[in-house]
Amino acid sequence: MATIPEIKKTAETKMAKSIEALKNELQKIRTGRAHPGILDQVHVDYYGSPVPISQVANVSLLDARTITVQPWEKGMGAKIEKAIRESDLGLNPSSQGDLLRVPMPALTQERRKELTKVVKHTGEESKVAVRNLRRDANEQLKKLLKEKLVSEDDERRAQDDVQKLTDRTIAEVDKLVASKEADVMAV
Repeated sequence: MATIPEIKKTAETKMAKSIEALKNELQKIRTGRAHPGILDQVHVDYYGSPVPISQVANVSLLDARTITVQPWEKGMGAKIEKAIRESDLGLNPSSQGDLLRVPMPALTQERRKELTKVVKHTGEESKVAVRNLRRDANEQLKKLLKEKLVSEDDERRAQDDVQKLTDRTIAEVDKLVASKEADVMAV
């Protein structure tokens, strides 16, 4: 049976992981500006196994709206170009010898609004995950109380601490979502 400090520590660790997961999800949502991390989820076939582009090529920025991809091997350019084209990012790379240029198309106002909805939805999913973690921690605390391993006061204090942790985490989620929304809406 876990103790109150263990339950609080577990909840805190899992909530921190939820924030990290949210950051990763938000990073995948593209804005009008280019950044090399956009291609992180694109995998290319490398000798029969799918690997991220960053493991077979140098990915860098040429300017604010163009990503360059420099394959390390001669034959990989066409495979990388095909993988980027077939990804759901809506990018259209152009090949110039060994170098691939991936221009970032400007977002329309309509597409920006769609993306803010996606950002809000991702934030809501993260909040639900955090609330589920709170519920799990509170259930564990109630179980300790039921088995008379802690006093009612200790259990109440621990629940208050878990609630404060939840409030802080949800505030951080809101801050991340607001920041990403502003980033998406910036022209």
